[in-house]
Amino acid sequence: MPRRKRCRLMVCRLRCVVLTAPLALFVMLVTLLDPLSTKYEENKHEFYEHVSPRFVDLEEILQDEVQMDKDGLSSWSSFREDQLLVVHSDGKLSTHDGKRGNYKMLKTTVQKKVDSWVLTLGKTTSPMHVTVNELGAESPARMLRVREVPNELLSLRRKLPDLRHTLCPVNHDISKLPTTSIIICFHNEALSTLLRTVYSILETVPKSLLQEVILVDDLSQQAYLKTTLSEYISRLERVKLIRSNKRVGVIGGRLLGAARASGDVLVFMDSHCECPRGWLEPLLTQIADDRHRVVAPVLDVIDLKSFQYLQMIDQQRGVIDWNLDFHWEPLPVSQTEKERSPISPIRSPILPGGVLAIDRHYFQNIGAYDPDLSIWGLENVELSIRVWLCGGSLEILPCSRVGHLNNENVSDALPDERTLLKNKVRVVETWLDSFKEIFYRRDTAAYLASKAEDTNSTERLNLRRRLECKNFDWFLKNVYPELYIPQDRPGYSGQLLNVGTGYCADVKTTWDAIGSPVQLSTCTGNGRQHCEYNNMKEIRCGSSGQKCFDVKEEKVILTNCTSEEKTQWDVQKDGHIFHIVSEKCLEVEDSRGVKGLFLHQCSQAASQQWRFEQLVFTTKG
Repeated sequence: MPRRKRCRLMVCRLRCVVLTAPLALFVMLVTLLDPLSTKYEENKHEFYEHVSPRFVDLEEILQDEVQMDKDGLSSWSSFREDQLLVVHSDGKLSTHDGKRGNYKMLKTTVQKKVDSWVLTLGKTTSPMHVTVNELGAESPARMLRVREVPNELLSLRRKLPDLRHTLCPVNHDISKLPTTSIIICFHNEALSTLLRTVYSILETVPKSLLQEVILVDDLSQQAYLKTTLSEYISRLERVKLIRSNKRVGVIGGRLLGAARASGDVLVFMDSHCECPRGWLEPLLTQIADDRHRVVAPVLDVIDLKSFQYLQMIDQQRGVIDWNLDFHWEPLPVSQTEKERSPISPIRSPILPGGVLAIDRHYFQNIGAYDPDLSIWGLENVELSIRVWLCGGSLEILPCSRVGHLNNENVSDALPDERTLLKNKVRVVETWLDSFKEIFYRRDTAAYLASKAEDTNSTERLNLRRRLECKNFDWFLKNVYPELYIPQDRPGYSGQLLNVGTGYCADVKTTWDAIGSPVQLSTCTGNGRQHCEYNNMKEIRCGSSGQKCFDVKEEKVILTNCTSEEKTQWDVQKDGHIFHIVSEKCLEVEDSRGVKGLFLHQCSQAASQQWRFEQLVFTTKG
């Protein structure tokens, strides 16, 4: 019996050791880790400098009005306290020097499994055509049935062709270049497109030059752009994510990103771009030489259906017409005749809005983006005109190239016509001086909007005076002298109305393409239908004023205005429009259901009777 009792005591002792060992180990670990845990609670931002988080923390920005005033940026006090969230992937990049007064914790680190379809992104490296059925059941592209479904099967980290000219320098002394913050605003962007944009930046920009990539979520509605994106971004260094809980548009989103940026140079980029090797260094080099330069790369095209990277013409510049619409045009003779290198910077009257770089302090000093422009549209035009008139310059650099996806399926992100109209009126009233009359004569709706709504441009006009900016006449003479200034003579300008049909001559092609036929359609009063008969006997039509009526096989087409005899007409008082070379009259003819303009023997038919109707005679004083 005693022997049996001792055996039981040994078993009990063994059981006690087994049970107490984990507890002792736990106490030891707590003792060792307590200093680090205490340090985390005392200063979370310093903690991030030593420990990289696996997943993100969501923090609320408490607006620092004093700092924003100091930076010369517009106040964001219109946001409620719960409307701005920021996600950090790298605590070292905080622009607030660890001051917790600028932040308020919303919730702690949360771990969640990334959606399965995200983990399968990027299986293919070549452009392709696929169907919706080839995508997973959880795929956003499948749910939305967007056209760019090959997007999700294409690698997020693909190698792009080097399309730079052979004369472009390959190596740059990056030690002398400024740092950059790249700001990307997005709204309901495809996740794979957005991530491909980010990856192409991280893999082509030297770390010493990249201060941060700031993503601004402009109230996206898609679930995959919420937690899934946050968790994905948490794995990437030097990437921040700011969320807005109200729609601010590209303009507001870029302003929000600029307010939090700390790099020497700001690069504003659309959320559907891809950056080849060596794209950034030429931009930074030009700005380092002159901080008053605003520069842009050549924008190559990423095909919407196959995602193939296509080279665009690099010897062209951005311009506007009298409707304030942006267009590309070949370099003028004044630039091409000079002995210039194919890699020389191109002076551009207007820069596209897709990608541009600007010194951060210069951006602040010159007035940033106009915060009263809504959503997007005209922000690149307004900034371009302001830079030229207020002492800066604009350049497109052939040695810098970036691919841009021209997505047609962004109808929910497009501003409505009223918003664009309002933006145009604001730009016109601020910068065009007396030339605004030319604009209003070509856009009846804009003129009526300017009369109905009070466009308060006082703040921007004060900025214009403070910066001692030049007038718009200087822009036309020194920056864009090739822009034709219409004569708009009474009785010889406006809508070209055919009396017999009640329809107006209409230029329906992009940028008034050479050789395109002139058609007739319902009179709308927009710039596309504006025509004028000038003292050189030309009939110019379209908002650009750069294209003239010409004749090909008795059909009236558009061509470049060259003052040649074949483009000369005689607008007669009896309503006939007489072609001087052929001695025939302009007449409407229905060809396969389309009303076009043709030359026929002159008659008294109503289809040969024309008159100019000017709907706007005066503008705001």
